[in-house]
Amino acid sequence: MTSEFAVEMRDVVKKFITPEGNEMAAVDHVTMQIKNGEFFSMLGSSGCGKTTSLRMVAGFEWPTEGEVYIEGKAMGHTPPFQRKVNTVFQNYALFQHLTVYQNLAFGLEMEGAKEDEIKKRVGRALEMVQLTGMDRRKPKQLSGGQQQRVALARALVKTPDVLLLDEPLGALDLKLRKEMQLELKALQQQLGITFIYVTHDQEEALTMSDRIAVMSKGKIQQLGTPVEIYERPTNKFVADFIGESNFLEGKIKSISQNEASVFVSSINAEVVGLPISKGLVKGEEVIVSIRPEKIHIAEKDAINQNMFRATVTNTVYIGVDTKVFVDVHGAKLKVWEQNRISRLDPKSFYTVGQEVWLMLLPENTIVLRKD
Repeated sequence: MTSEFAVEMRDVVKKFITPEGNEMAAVDHVTMQIKNGEFFSMLGSSGCGKTTSLRMVAGFEWPTEGEVYIEGKAMGHTPPFQRKVNTVFQNYALFQHLTVYQNLAFGLEMEGAKEDEIKKRVGRALEMVQLTGMDRRKPKQLSGGQQQRVALARALVKTPDVLLLDEPLGALDLKLRKEMQLELKALQQQLGITFIYVTHDQEEALTMSDRIAVMSKGKIQQLGTPVEIYERPTNKFVADFIGESNFLEGKIKSISQNEASVFVSSINAEVVGLPISKGLVKGEEVIVSIRPEKIHIAEKDAINQNMFRATVTNTVYIGVDTKVFVDVHGAKLKVWEQNRISRLDPKSFYTVGQEVWLMLLPENTIVLRKD
């Protein structure tokens, strides 16, 4: 019976000894279940444990505690070549002296596949990544994006159940990276193969993933869909790491299941928002978080709650948005306004010193436990 999950990590710990002789947990009791056919990303900054987790799935590292399962089978110390996974690295790892065809055929030849079978599978893999006709070229005769496609094709030619991708687009320029993100997602949907993707780029993870595990200090901080991660971060770390947020410290004055009223001393006012952290109680010190693009600037007081008078301290025009920085009784907030109309008229910009009203809709204002 095929497992519901392509990959599972059950209470996995990976410890290393530092050069100073201390023990460090690079992965600290991580549990995750990755579904068949899912595009799953592990997202975090350097040292968060995402690459170590990927390497344990690949078999390049073994857990100190816990277990990795692939298709329901415990991997133990199963070596990489006996696992139905394949890995694509950031540096491509192509054989520079071999042609594209030879690069793709190499693994199949090692398995003892027949020449006709190799030719058919290499041709199909090149077609998948839109490199048909380039099989005689060597890697140095290809662009960075084409080399990355060859690395992908080489991994796909062996028809793995799971494809592991370790920051594979990191070496590409920004425009090409964005194009490849969409191509990778389309390819994954076309093939139906489970992709496990490691990245430090939050936009990349949001663009491609079905689900994301946000990691820090070897632990999963939040696991959910891109919308859940961005719209409802469960702690300050996630709210700060994914996108940008404004944070206000306060104390809960009243709370129900769907609403919390928080007194924020820095603006000498109560802010109403959604209680996201579980178990919040009246009187507890909390963090109020709101995304800059969720704040609306109004000319006058328009709603009964969460309206605050502010003074514009700076504006920055960046094409798509105008970044407006404001002061609310000494508290500094960021507001991003999308440029839906032409801004050639200088009068259409906010000016330093201008008085405005800020509107914070309660459904966009979230209340989190103070870390």
